[in-house]
Amino acid sequence: MKRLIITVALMAAAPVAVLAAAKPYTGHELAKSAHITVEQAQVLALKARPGKVTDKELEKEPGGSGLRYSFDIVAGGKTYEVGIDASDGKVLENAAEGGHPD
Repeated sequence: MKRLIITVALMAAAPVAVLAAAKPYTGHELAKSAHITVEQAQVLALKARPGKVTDKELEKEPGGSGLRYSFDIVAGGKTYEVGIDASDGKVLENAAEGGHPD
């Protein structure tokens, strides 16, 4: 009986886990065109700007390979945007966000 209850509980939780992992960040559908993963890019972004990541996305933008991961990182009470090229991992942007963040 315990095995049945555990199996049913795991089966019931599975769709929730799949839904939660289905859209981990904005632009995830572009990941198949990236040469580095979002996790690798985040490590590089935090190396360039230590702090707390509050948002992440993968987007087509001019500069570099044209595909970049963009991270909002809070450090010292300010929000910074750090852009990492999705092809080679180079830092493309590392600046405080202005009054109208995109």
